[in-house]
Amino acid sequence: MERMVLICDDEPHIRESIRYAVNKEGYSYKMVGDGIAAYEAACSDKPDLVILDVGMPGMTGYEVCKKLRNTPGVEDILILILTAFGQALDKIDAAEAGANHFMSKPFSPRELRAKLNELLSPDD
Repeated sequence: MERMVLICDDEPHIRESIRYAVNKEGYSYKMVGDGIAAYEAACSDKPDLVILDVGMPGMTGYEVCKKLRNTPGVEDILILILTAFGQALDKIDAAEAGANHFMSKPFSPRELRAKLNELLSPDD
């Protein structure tokens, strides 16, 4: 079964960089550019993983994450916060919002691909 990743970032070039890594690993994807679209797409498409930027218009990545965690049917979707905010407090905020993992920008495509495979590997 093909795994699907929802890519949520307001910067088109960042979305494209993430898309490249997702596609290179063989996952399907959908891309959106704001927090409201991210929440709506996650609820309708039920992806295996949501990659969320924090600083998006509409709703922040943290707000999207919290809202997904409180929405029946999508509360267990894997969430990776990928943001330029990389201080220790930002990692705590991501964890408190319910994110499964946190990565800082700029990111290494190789590191992102490894994290994708780690998060999306079938359970043994």
